[in-house]
Amino acid sequence: MLEERLELSLLYDFYGALLKENQKRMFEENILEDFNFSEIAEEEGISRQGVHDSIKRATKQLYEYEEKLGLAARFKKQKEQLHEVQTLLKSLPFPENSEPLSKVYQILEHLLEEN
Repeated sequence: MLEERLELSLLYDFYGALLKENQKRMFEENILEDFNFSEIAEEEGISRQGVHDSIKRATKQLYEYEEKLGLAARFKKQKEQLHEVQTLLKSLPFPENSEPLSKVYQILEHLLEEN
């Protein structure tokens, strides 16, 4: 369940802006803020089933966007490759005070922190 929430959070980061406003609001409350359907239903003035259906539709749309565009998969692959580059660089014998190498490490750290 946690892995699915993480996956949905990532998909939402990429495609959330494409959802309808009410879907975004309910999806954020449920997936990102961990509100249950009853809490959201009370806030929205609709039934629990209505909340469930809206979140289910939003989730389906996010997966469809990813299937068509593949942005999240590309992002994950690039992040893995950055980690691999970082590991390979650390294994190479370089002088201790190498300014270019230090800059490369800083750039990699920055890129990996942002993601």
